[in-house]
Amino acid sequence: MAAADNPTRSRANRARVRRALCAGVFMLAALGACSLVAPHFEHPRLTVVRVDLEGAQLLAQRFRIRIRVENPNDRALPIRAISFTMQLAGEDFGYGATAAPFTVPARGEGEFETIVTTDLATTLMKILPRLKDRTQPIEYRLTGKVESDLAFLRTVPFDQRGSFTLN
Repeated sequence: MAAADNPTRSRANRARVRRALCAGVFMLAALGACSLVAPHFEHPRLTVVRVDLEGAQLLAQRFRIRIRVENPNDRALPIRAISFTMQLAGEDFGYGATAAPFTVPARGEGEFETIVTTDLATTLMKILPRLKDRTQPIEYRLTGKVESDLAFLRTVPFDQRGSFTLN
């Protein structure tokens, strides 16, 4: 017997189709609501504010690096950690990270300091010759990640460039 000839089977098929359509409409509505609730987030900007020679030993130099974090968003940015590698004048320079969590206010900025240690060969042979003139800006590149305590955004990668002059 064909399905069209059996009224019970036809009703069951129509009921299944209705349930599937209702589920599809519900899913589309839920996705639309999520897009309205999910916050728009702009990535923070990091800039080098200051670089000072902290100490020099026979095989390594320690530099104190001060970095500004700008938050362009309308909500505070709780930062669990920031880790980065740094290049100066196109050459690998060192690695740095935050020592403690901090929060950058909405549409505000915060700063942190970290120590970057570089080896004697890198400093003397590649970077120091380019740093002789303290009046000339030095190009830098920071690459790394910001780890936040935001539920919708745990890790934000960054790759930012700029320049500074030595103090």
